[in-house]
Amino acid sequence: MKLLIEHQCPQCGAPAVLEETDRLFSCEFCRVKSILTREDYFRYLLPDRAPRGRELIYAPYWRLRGTLFSTTAQGVVHRFVDVSCPAVDLRGLPVSLGLRSQALKLRFVTPESDGRFLSPRLGRKRVSEQFKEQYAADLPAPLYHQAYVGDTLSMIYAPYYVNGRVYDAVLDEPLPASAVDGEALQAAEGDRARWPLEFIPALCPRCGWDLDGRRDALALFCSNCSSMWRTEGTKLEPMRFATLQSDLSDAVYLPFWRIRAEIEGLQLDTYADLARLANLPQVIRAQWAEMGFRFWTPAFKLMPRAFSRLCTHATLAQPHTDFRTRPPEGRVHAVTLPVEEAVDSLKTTLSTFIKPARTLLPQLPAIRIRPRAFLLVYLPFAEGPHDLIQPDLNLTINRNQLRQSAAL
Repeated sequence: MKLLIEHQCPQCGAPAVLEETDRLFSCEFCRVKSILTREDYFRYLLPDRAPRGRELIYAPYWRLRGTLFSTTAQGVVHRFVDVSCPAVDLRGLPVSLGLRSQALKLRFVTPESDGRFLSPRLGRKRVSEQFKEQYAADLPAPLYHQAYVGDTLSMIYAPYYVNGRVYDAVLDEPLPASAVDGEALQAAEGDRARWPLEFIPALCPRCGWDLDGRRDALALFCSNCSSMWRTEGTKLEPMRFATLQSDLSDAVYLPFWRIRAEIEGLQLDTYADLARLANLPQVIRAQWAEMGFRFWTPAFKLMPRAFSRLCTHATLAQPHTDFRTRPPEGRVHAVTLPVEEAVDSLKTTLSTFIKPARTLLPQLPAIRIRPRAFLLVYLPFAEGPHDLIQPDLNLTINRNQLRQSAAL
């Protein structure tokens, strides 16, 4: 379940409710489109019912939502994760937010937010590793690799105040006597909010035309100058993209990341290397040694099993057809998985096709994959009764699973 965030239009001040995956905001009143950005991660606060005049103290909680892929000797195991934990070390503080973040409408933390915000002591990298360790205990040994894909990491602040005892300001009820000590809460390091919320006008930096895309799209088109843009921090940066030419009528174009990477600890530089390593049932041709190897990953969220399968099949297919550097003509699926998340999936994808697995999987922890370049490629799919089909590459995607993935 996605977070719901109450906000106001930065142009006219009209109220709005956003989902946590929204990046393109279009105001229903003034019709101005803006792109929501941040330097590192989004910060939200839970609503409070505290009596007027009470100083609120906000305790930070990391919230992680995404799919954890774990590579074991039995194959790749996936698990959907939606968890939270305190980012400060205060004895007696609730160990998680429970369902509050899903059940309540949150607000963005801005410099105008009243209260004192405690400084996080648990870093984002450590919290990710902590949850990996937690779920690793339930997996069969040996465990070769773990990676989050499509994850959303955010900070949610829970409000408290002290009036003799510590009060949970969400419910305006005192915590149990054995919970966090009021003096410790008041003495904890903190300060006022200082994180501005950035909105960029959804205008093409090159020609000034309106940028188009779905509300959760991470890449936006300019139909005037045929350019594509994505946010990099709080700026818009141009993207390299290409489209596979097709004779399909009424094709649906799905985005894929084509990633060139340097692989240390394994010989995988060319298509010939891939054919040997994956033991493809084909006679290796001389020209394959001149064809560079690329990872292929969906640039959109998909149900975990289908995502892993599509990564493997697309990478083994290794499309080498010449692409055109023009936007696709027809229906286009939005880019909803950033290339940084696609990079996190590369070693998991590698583990699904290397052979012999019994010999090579134990080497997986020592293998290093360093991305060097990426290209967004739109592949055309024909629409069948139940599936989307790419006939040249023998790729299929269940249409119902694609629709369900919009909720990830």
